[in-house]
Amino acid sequence: MALELYIPPCVKTPAHPLHPPPSEQPLRIQIEGPLVSIQKLLPGLSWHTDVTSSVFPQPAGLELAKVAYRKIYEREVRPETAGDMVVRDEYLGWVMGETPLRRIDYYGVTFDHLVPADCSDPEVLQINIIEMDDDEGAYANEYLSFVVDPAEYTGRKVLAVPRCCQKRKGTQDRLRVNSSTSPLDNLSVYIL
Repeated sequence: MALELYIPPCVKTPAHPLHPPPSEQPLRIQIEGPLVSIQKLLPGLSWHTDVTSSVFPQPAGLELAKVAYRKIYEREVRPETAGDMVVRDEYLGWVMGETPLRRIDYYGVTFDHLVPADCSDPEVLQINIIEMDDDEGAYANEYLSFVVDPAEYTGRKVLAVPRCCQKRKGTQDRLRVNSSTSPLDNLSVYIL
């Protein structure tokens, strides 16, 4: 059974302007986290991790982008609206120490929402998925700006937290995320 992606309300006063973002604001969104957590959201979906025959985007990555979109905007992707959701990049965190590289343990997908094709530096919303089952919430309670009770999540939902509600400031998020995306004329873009 798939668990729910849960993005809590902003803990800042006033709330950060991108948490949640205005529905028609152009925005580049990156959501990433441990593969074990993503598999709780998308059980049974396959991952193509053969480095000699890469697939873009990962089928599960496209689904993760859709799940995040639905949670952020509280609606389905609008295929009739140009640029409503455009997958721009993905990150595969390979399990190190294995040769050849065959398994990932971390994944991230970056997608645009209404970002004009000629915009190379849009606003960025960074969302981190937080795994709590392996450490009973210790990481979450150390790095988030609010207290987390792991019992609220285990077997029920997966926590995903925008940068504004984390102790890390994310001052480099916009530069890092925007520099990792390809120009829209590059083949490594998936338009829904």
